[in-house]
Amino acid sequence: MTADELKKRTKQFGLRCIKVVESLPNTKTADVLGRQLLRSATSVGANYRSACRGRSKPDFISKVGIAIEEADESLYWLEIITESGLLPDKQLSELMKEGDEIVAILTASSQTAKRNLETISNQKSKIRNSK
Repeated sequence: MTADELKKRTKQFGLRCIKVVESLPNTKTADVLGRQLLRSATSVGANYRSACRGRSKPDFISKVGIAIEEADESLYWLEIITESGLLPDKQLSELMKEGDEIVAILTASSQTAKRNLETISNQKSKIRNSK
C-alpha cells in the first residue's frame, strides 16, 4: 500500500466515524462518546499525513506512533458505543474491522521504519569502526 492510498484510507475512516457520530441518539452519553470518537478518528489521518511530512526517520516513527494510538483509541470508543447499546454491533462491525486493519498497517509501517533506521545506524557504525 502506498502512502497516498493509506492517506485516503485513514481519511475515509475518519469520515465514516463522523457518520457514526451523526447517527448516535441525542443523549448526554452519546454526545460525550461521539465527541471522543470524532477527536480520535479524525486524528488518525491527520497524524499519518504529518508523519509522511516528517523531517527524519525518528520523526516519522514518532508521528506514526501517535496515529496508531489514535486508531486504537477510536476502536475503544466504537467498542464502548456498541457494548453500551447505543448502536448495534452489526452497524459498526465493518468499521471496526477497518480500524483494526489500519492499526495493523500503521504498526507494520512503524516497525519497518524502525528496522531501516537500525540498519542505517549499524552501517554508519561499521564505517566509523573501519576507519
